[in-house]
Amino acid sequence: MLIIPAIDLKDGACVRLRQGLMDDATVFSDDPVAMAAKWVEAGCRRLHLVDLNGAFEGQPVNGEVVTAIARRYPDLPIQIGGGIRSLETIEHYVRAGVSYVIIGTKAVKQPEFVGEACRAFPGKVIVGLDAKDGFVATDGWAEVSSVQAVDLARRFEADGVSAIVYTDIAKDGMMQGCNVEATVALANASRIPVIASGGIHNIGDIQKLLDTNTPGIIGAITGRAIYEGTLDVAEAQALCDLKFKDE
Repeated sequence: MLIIPAIDLKDGACVRLRQGLMDDATVFSDDPVAMAAKWVEAGCRRLHLVDLNGAFEGQPVNGEVVTAIARRYPDLPIQIGGGIRSLETIEHYVRAGVSYVIIGTKAVKQPEFVGEACRAFPGKVIVGLDAKDGFVATDGWAEVSSVQAVDLARRFEADGVSAIVYTDIAKDGMMQGCNVEATVALANASRIPVIASGGIHNIGDIQKLLDTNTPGIIGAITGRAIYEGTLDVAEAQALCDLKFKDE
């Protein structure tokens, strides 16, 4: 299982939100490239980038920063989400050196687009399912749909999606632990690998995910915890590596 540091971009800065609220943002750095360097030096093997402005505006806003990070670390897998709603945007990011694009809102509103994107960019597409009480939210979490996350995940099994990033909105940024039960349920309900997201606070939360022995959970995204120092990236990754080495 990979520990995946998150770099959330708002107005060119690295921030963290609480429960997806743009007006409840904490700025951690005005140099996202330097922040990426910090996590790379800590031993991370993948980065999770989010264009928060893009998620609300429906098109990339912080694309230059994303490109700068990808060019600085050409061999590091990078996944980017936020405002990705066209094949042109995906092509731009792939050309910039990004390994995976995360389709969120459009996956809910136009699920056929996911298959189209997978065919155009095989192996490059991740679906982001952000849920509240099991129902998928869209448009930067501003709207909650009537679609169940598990049902939508099954819908994408035949499309060739590389992974699903599953976030429980109620947990995100709150440092109260991720929704392990819902994450495991999603991983068991679909053949698509799942990346856990939202609420991870410390090494105990990583241990809880590992203790489920769910092979479908391939990673855990962490944000506020690593910025506020309650979780150490290197220690967490070492724990994951030990778990799978023992098996």
